[in-house]
Amino acid sequence: MTVAATLGKLNRIDWRGLGWAYLFFWYFSGVTHSLLQIAGATGFFPFRQGFIFSALWLIPLLLLPQRTRAITAVLGVVLWGFSLINLGYFAIYRQEFSQSVLFIIFDSNPAEANEYIGHYFVWWMIPALLAYTTGAWWLWRRVRPLAMPSAARWIVVVLITVALLMPATLKTARKRSLSAEQVSESIFNRMEPAVPWQFVIGYFRYQTQLAQMQALLEDNRKIPPIGDLRDANAGKPATLVLVIGESTNRQHMSLYGYVRKTTPKLDAMRDRLSVFNGVVASRPYTIETLQQALTFADQEEPNLYLTKPSLMNIMKQAGYKTYWITNQQTLTQRNTMLTNFSQQTDEQVYLNHSRSQNSYQFDGNVLAPFKKILEDGAERRFIIVHLLGAHMRYEYRYPPEFAAFKDGTGLPDWATDAKQPMINQYDNAVLYNDHVVSSLIESLDSAKNNAMFVYFADHGEDVYDSPEHNFVGRSEAKPTPPMYTVPFITWASEQWKAQHPRRFDEQQGRLYQTSHFIHTWADLVGLSFEGFDPSKSLVNAKFKERPLLVGDPSAPKGLIDLRAMLSPRG
Repeated sequence: MTVAATLGKLNRIDWRGLGWAYLFFWYFSGVTHSLLQIAGATGFFPFRQGFIFSALWLIPLLLLPQRTRAITAVLGVVLWGFSLINLGYFAIYRQEFSQSVLFIIFDSNPAEANEYIGHYFVWWMIPALLAYTTGAWWLWRRVRPLAMPSAARWIVVVLITVALLMPATLKTARKRSLSAEQVSESIFNRMEPAVPWQFVIGYFRYQTQLAQMQALLEDNRKIPPIGDLRDANAGKPATLVLVIGESTNRQHMSLYGYVRKTTPKLDAMRDRLSVFNGVVASRPYTIETLQQALTFADQEEPNLYLTKPSLMNIMKQAGYKTYWITNQQTLTQRNTMLTNFSQQTDEQVYLNHSRSQNSYQFDGNVLAPFKKILEDGAERRFIIVHLLGAHMRYEYRYPPEFAAFKDGTGLPDWATDAKQPMINQYDNAVLYNDHVVSSLIESLDSAKNNAMFVYFADHGEDVYDSPEHNFVGRSEAKPTPPMYTVPFITWASEQWKAQHPRRFDEQQGRLYQTSHFIHTWADLVGLSFEGFDPSKSLVNAKFKERPLLVGDPSAPKGLIDLRAMLSPRG
């Protein structure tokens, strides 16, 4: 077919009819995605993909034009029903619906569902529903059979198919991997923001990841209890809190000497804190780090989490009621291990149901459930709070009132105008993290419990910090100290200090890796057990400095001792 002939057929396409039909189908994804954009709740990717994949429904209209009205009516009712769930979820949470929400829904009982509906239903939802439905009906009335030659129909079908499938295929090919599974996964990722694929693909992934999590939990249940467990505080009321930060490089905290006042509230309570300045993570990724920090696994024996009890198991065995409050995503392909850890506790509070990390989700959400747990009447509590901290993208991690850093004030000469916005966003995220962590301490202090509090971050983040100053993020293949240098602080109530008069002034400069954290935690809270090694405890007199091994432990020859890269301060 010549170019002239092709252009002639394109000129005979009913573009106006196509436009009305497309607008009808886009409406069911587009309204919610537009609201998400206006609210600044997520990035542009979901909006773009909803825009693109709404064109999929034009294909049956092109192939069966004589049944246009019936097809659009049936598809419209289906899309309308699914979109109502999406729209209602936004109305309540100002977030995008995701598979994590499915986990919460299926994990709830009917009584909780009824309570949820009664709590969140408000009068304006009825007129909003009527207006939304009227808009859909108005668009449907303008859809008409697409009058065009058969060849033109097929040209449009091919163009739509290429537009939908080609980007994912090319992206996968650029990674030099083009298996059917990888291509389909990339296509699913792009389809998922559009109605109804959020629910279809989300449910499929939910079932897959739920099965993986349940298998992990079943394996964990088969692990024998820890041997020879002894508790120096057995029978005594206590509240033990572990706060796990995210992507927080201590070099950006004024608590550790940073020029900018990014931690003013922690600075103000410094005389009540033990601030350790030589602690590093073992991996620059959350799952891999916590797989070691919360278990007996480390860089030399990375699989011990499969055969030995976790910290959560041990605390339950010691008679503590255990809780997990998380502002991380709940059940995603990456976070299945985290959800497995959370399910090892007695009670869980899941706060982040976003489909993408690139959405506004503030850690201040953990404060209310934390206070509620402190008032639940349990005498012995172990609470883990998992924050989003300064996870990239940094601008999503703090509310507008914490945007304190807006120019180059306090930054070194290498921080050019192009680099300043990213650094400012990161520092603002650290500033908000200071507010959240200090607020948790203040809540614990106000509760007048016999309490011990520990905070550390899973890993750091390089924000143009290392020489050449051209890198942002983390890369295990090219390690730099900022990717691993993390804050590590402890706080204790007056009651706890009276019963445990220990000071850690001499230990605060020790070089230490969070892969051995289970030993430090046991030492801090008075536990001993089979496998406890005091030489791996940061606060023990028998502490022994070890190589700070970073890298992938599945390739032990590639592990690097980070000590050679650290300054004396860490």
